[in-house]
Amino acid sequence: MRTIGQHREAVEALLAPVLAGLGPQVRVVDDLATGAGVAHHVLAQSVVAPVPLPSFDNSQMDGFAVRASDAGRALRVGAPVPAGTVPPALEPDTAVPIMTGARIPDGADAVFPVEATPPGAFPAALALAAVTVPGDVVRGSYVRATGTDLPAGAELAAAGTRITPALLGALASAGVSEVQVVRPLRVLVVSTGSELQGVGAATIGDANGIALRASLREVGAESRSVVVPDDDVAFLRAVDDAVGDWADVVLTTGGISAGAYEVVRQALEPRGLAVTPVAMQPGGPQALGSVSFAGRTVPVVSFPGNPVSTLVSFEVFLRPVLARAVGLPDRPEAVLPAADAASSPSGRHQVRRGRVEDGRVHFVGGPSSHLLAHYVAASHLVHVPVGVDSVAPGDPLTVWSIR
Repeated sequence: MRTIGQHREAVEALLAPVLAGLGPQVRVVDDLATGAGVAHHVLAQSVVAPVPLPSFDNSQMDGFAVRASDAGRALRVGAPVPAGTVPPALEPDTAVPIMTGARIPDGADAVFPVEATPPGAFPAALALAAVTVPGDVVRGSYVRATGTDLPAGAELAAAGTRITPALLGALASAGVSEVQVVRPLRVLVVSTGSELQGVGAATIGDANGIALRASLREVGAESRSVVVPDDDVAFLRAVDDAVGDWADVVLTTGGISAGAYEVVRQALEPRGLAVTPVAMQPGGPQALGSVSFAGRTVPVVSFPGNPVSTLVSFEVFLRPVLARAVGLPDRPEAVLPAADAASSPSGRHQVRRGRVEDGRVHFVGGPSSHLLAHYVAASHLVHVPVGVDSVAPGDPLTVWSIR
């Protein structure tokens, strides 16, 4: 059996050409900020600021725009300058009320805060006929100068930068309405099992398909799903049709163990799938390979069918690869003492579910791969390495935060 590390490296090598070959896609900045399913894009091309940021000198606070050379003098008060207007030039011997973000009038080179006046605030200070400029006012006081954030023509963000709320704000501020992003990976999620299409009490819900599509979205991938029965001919027909010219990767669940109706194994091994068991519990059955569908060769990653096995497999093997491709960090990791005793098969790396309370790791439920409700209640994956057959309270354990 492979180790976890060996299989993760094999998954990464399988997907590397696809991830490297994703082309650019034009996206509207507003859609990136508000559209569904567009999280975790990265720039395909660098973005240059078409204007300086800020694009004009503006006031850092509510106050009075003045000439610094008038420090210490009493000046008459002119017409106020609200934000969003282009004010006339500052007249001699004059101070004008100015609001935060408003454009500095030509001739003014400093602002002093309204708190330095007797009323101390607007709108009361608008009624003043004259103000005295504080003696410590110097050129540039409380002025946000043009281009001090970024000059025109400078690189706002480099290719490969992950699109964050701050970047979207900077793009909007610079008047950039469209950007080139790396097209999201497109994954076809295939859930196998005749029980997913059974009749009445023989039917169960497609937990794997729903959970995996949600997991893929968290790392920026787009997905479609198909449910197929345990029949080789029906499986191949459905997947060939669904792959079409759309899917970059096929992700299957179930059908790769040693049973009599292992449809993924039976249908895809002749096309290039390699079943490669891994020394892990749950999630020991694994498979991957480059497989031909309707004349196209597509990478296939196959997980076992029990829902906890599926989710653990995604976290261990696929999420790290896809997250890295869109600039997301790995799951937060820590080493903490166990609160409970537990057993583990010494020849396998066991991944248990748990919670961290009072700085200790508490196991949630047992190790069985069907305990999905216990996975829901957990906040961490708890790793018991190969060679450890028992855990005692106080033993150090590596945990990944999944919340």
